[in-house]
This record gives sequence, C-alpha cells and structure tokens, in this order.
Amino acid sequence: MTKARAVPMPSNSVLAPLYAGADLLDAFAIQLPPAASDDLEVLARAALERQAWWIRALTRIRDVVMATVGIKSSHAVGLAAAARGPVIGFFPVLSKSATELVVGADDRHLDFRVTIQLLAGAANGRELVAGTVVHCHNPLGRIYLTAIAPFHRVIVRASLEQAARATKI
Repeated sequence: MTKARAVPMPSNSVLAPLYAGADLLDAFAIQLPPAASDDLEVLARAALERQAWWIRALTRIRDVVMATVGIKSSHAVGLAAAARGPVIGFFPVLSKSATELVVGADDRHLDFRVTIQLLAGAANGRELVAGTVVHCHNPLGRIYLTAIAPFHRVIVRASLEQAARATKI
C-alpha cells in the first residue's frame, strides 16, 4: 500500500489567502488505487469518519483535557455544526465544489480549516490531498497546537491511508 507523504500546500485552494501568518500549515497526499472512488465527499468521509481506534482514543483524551479549560469537545462541535448544516465526522462542512471540500471550525483558542482535494492529473495517477491551516488566537491556542501538532501529522497521514483503502468502488 502506498503511504501518505508531505507535499506543498495546494496553491489552488480556496484557503490560500489564509496561508499567510498561519500557526500551522501542512499538507499530505496519497496516491489512490485505480479502483478508488472519484467522489470527493466519499473520499473525505472515508478519511474523517472511519477513524482507527487509536485516533478515536486520542480524540477522547483531547476532549477530556480541553474540557478543563472550557474548550468544546469534538462531539459538541459536531452537534452544533449538524444543527446548522452538513458535517463530515464532527467537522462542519464550510464549502464544497467539484474539486475541493473544506471543513473547519472557529473557537476561542484557534480557527482551523482543512482542504481536501482530489487531483486527477497527478503524475502518478490520482492523488488525495489534505491540507490544514490553523490560526491561533491566544496562548492557549499556541500551547494546544504545540501539544497536538505531532499527533495531527500522524493522524492526517493515517486518515489518508484509510481513505485510499476504504473507497474502492
């Protein structure tokens, strides 16, 4: 199986104006197998809704720890978002086009956005790209980001690999 790898942030993303001054800016991509779905939402759901047990455990730990400082749990974020519109996993869908799906949320400690793109003209076939942009608002946001950044990178790679495995037609 192909592994996800770090790539430059997509220059054609609707999030490109947010890149300047970001506290976290990273992107990862994985080559999709020929039989994988062409539906961007199916790919995004496979990446964000079918999390491995260890990712779910880390999310629960995050929720318990962050509740001590008044930050919303992932479940609370998802419930609030679902009342306003579509969600993928617990992430509110902020925009969707034929080539890009953006999820994210704003909170008192930071704002984050994730772009998910399917690149059909990639040199080695189709690639699924996930890019993250985070802007911190205060010291709590910066401490939080420092603590979760190493986990974030592993989780994004694992999520892309899950999507590549799970979305065969």
